[in-house]
Amino acid sequence: MGFDWKSMVGSIAPTIATALGGPLAGMATKALSGALLGKEDGSEKEISEALLSGNPDNLLKLKELEQSFATRMKELDIDLEKIASEDRNSARQREVALKDNAPKILAGVIVTGFFAILATISCVELPEASRQPINLLLGALMTMLTQVGNYYFGSSAGSSRKNEMMARMLNK
Repeated sequence: MGFDWKSMVGSIAPTIATALGGPLAGMATKALSGALLGKEDGSEKEISEALLSGNPDNLLKLKELEQSFATRMKELDIDLEKIASEDRNSARQREVALKDNAPKILAGVIVTGFFAILATISCVELPEASRQPINLLLGALMTMLTQVGNYYFGSSAGSSRKNEMMARMLNK
């Protein structure tokens, strides 16, 4: 299974996905567990299994949770994108202050690794036993590639908000 459940959350429930990647991860995980499993103390494995089961009810629950979670964040005056932006900014400032090349080297390894694996699976017939581990590696690299892009070029949260606002205006 080469698909990461957090990627699914990111595509269906971006507010929750943003919370999962920051200081509110515990709150987001409890909310996911409560909505999908009916209990707040579910493990990541149980959440993953529920999301990847293909049950359409779980996707509906995730979408409903996204709406209520976003509303709750507004009520609490928590700006998840601001928190994430400040986190990226502090990492960038650290990199400059320490003249640290580690993020650049890691980014290069991730980008190179992603395209090397992609080229390999496109050009080489893999043995059946190797397909699942290679797909897992490709999925992990794809997630990291997204994070590299967000780190160096920013996220698309502003664009997403613009699209939501335009959609609301068109519906009026």
